[in-house]
Amino acid sequence: MSTKAIYPGTFDPITYGHINILEKASRLFDKVILGVAAYTEKETLFSLQERYELCLESVKHLSNVEVYTFEGLAVDFAHSQNCTVMLRGLRAVSDFEYELSLALTNTTLNPQIETVFLVPSLRYMYLSSSITRQLAELDSELKDFVPPVVAKALREKFKKE
Repeated sequence: MSTKAIYPGTFDPITYGHINILEKASRLFDKVILGVAAYTEKETLFSLQERYELCLESVKHLSNVEVYTFEGLAVDFAHSQNCTVMLRGLRAVSDFEYELSLALTNTTLNPQIETVFLVPSLRYMYLSSSITRQLAELDSELKDFVPPVVAKALREKFKKE
């Protein structure tokens, strides 16, 4: 039986922390779908198409990872892709309460989908998209945080005039 998992998120932008979770997941599952969410409660720096393209380029080294965009609920997207496993990354205790409430809500919406939490490697525990955006806005070096294609896109977004 083939195992397939979905890793949904905003990915605004995708970071080495996200990629680390995907690398771990790609060893655990036959196929991993990176789902780039159209809906987000916050305003995004990158458009849905830009986020999709940055994700696609950033995970091309992972042969069993596919990238798609989706609208609506992640559980509905997971169901449409025949995924019964939803992946979430946990960095710190502060993530746990939010991620647990999300997992319980998803279970209520679709009891067939199990949430699996993966912890990034220690070097990425602190890393987030929001920190990365702030660093880019302040014109900081980004090589330890995001792939070169993402760093370039961030520099272009925050280009000083």
